[in-house]
Formats: sequence, C-alpha cells, structure tokens
Amino acid sequence: MHTKHGLLFEVDRDGDYFFMELKAVGKLTHEDYEQITPLIDDALAEVEDPIVNIYFDGSEFEGWELQAAWDDLKLGLKHGKKFRRIAVYGNQKWMDMMAKVGSWFISGEVRRFDTPFDALAWLREA
Repeated sequence: MHTKHGLLFEVDRDGDYFFMELKAVGKLTHEDYEQITPLIDDALAEVEDPIVNIYFDGSEFEGWELQAAWDDLKLGLKHGKKFRRIAVYGNQKWMDMMAKVGSWFISGEVRRFDTPFDALAWLREA
C-alpha cells in the first residue's frame, strides 16, 4: 500500500505569463486539494487575464479519492479558461485519457508526453 501522497506546486510569473509545475504523488485526497487550491487561486488572483502554461508530472500519480476527483474538476472549471497549454508527463496509458478529459474543461491545449524533456520543450514553443 502506498501511503505517500500529495501535490507539489511551484509557480513562476513574468507579468501576465505564468508557468506552473505540479507533481502528483500517490493517490490524491481532498486534503491535498485543500492545500493546493488556495495557492493556485492566490497566484492567479492578481492578474485579470493571466496566460498559464502548466507542466504536470504524473509519473508517480496513482489516481484520486472520489472527493479529490471532484475538487480537481472544480479547479479546472474555475481556472480552465486561463490555461494556454498543459503538458502531462507520465508513463501510464491512462494519462492519455486524463489529458483528453482535461481538454474538455480548459480553453487551451492538453498533451501527454513520454519524457519530461519533450513536455517542457512543447511548453517553451508557446
């Protein structure tokens, strides 16, 4: 049983442009989202029309508890129009599905990559 879980979060800002890096570890819980959601809300609150690129490292991600999945959906609905590109890195085949479903809730592009290098290179193109 895997007991280590959580979301690691970093944000870099240059004017209205944001680069967010998220790493999901283990099976995410509602408590994980209670910690990370205010950080994302606060980072984006200062800018009227932010442009956000996200690198999501799902290489150690094992899924969500039910409430956490709902929290993730709410976060996407709240900020989805601000996201320009989301690069999802992870070797699991279901990460393709996660990228596809995520694209329903954001206005930008979502793609899955097999290596962090390819994911970051795609984000730098934008």
